[in-house]
Amino acid sequence: MLKDNEKITLTADEAIKVLSEVEYMLISLRDIARYYYHRRDEEVTEEIQGEYCKETTRFIDENRITNRLAHIRKIISEKFNDELGKDDMDDVEREMEKIKYWEKPGD
Repeated sequence: MLKDNEKITLTADEAIKVLSEVEYMLISLRDIARYYYHRRDEEVTEEIQGEYCKETTRFIDENRITNRLAHIRKIISEKFNDELGKDDMDDVEREMEKIKYWEKPGD
């Protein structure tokens, strides 16, 4: 890792924007789960699970959660020096290569 990238700094405004977005998503998803799984006296049925999945998907889609996450990634990523190493990757790219992403079931 480049020395420049060992420590990055966000402004207070950037940190608040990131935290606000994370808080919105985290608490909203928690509240959806609580509504469908924890606030009912009834047994969790396949129907309730289906409603939970539908509401979670609706929330993600209607609130453009992937766009919001991309914006958070941009705020943080811009703080890194993106100079390429001997492997033709910058420090962030190199670290992201280690992530095991979702794959289609059966792959």
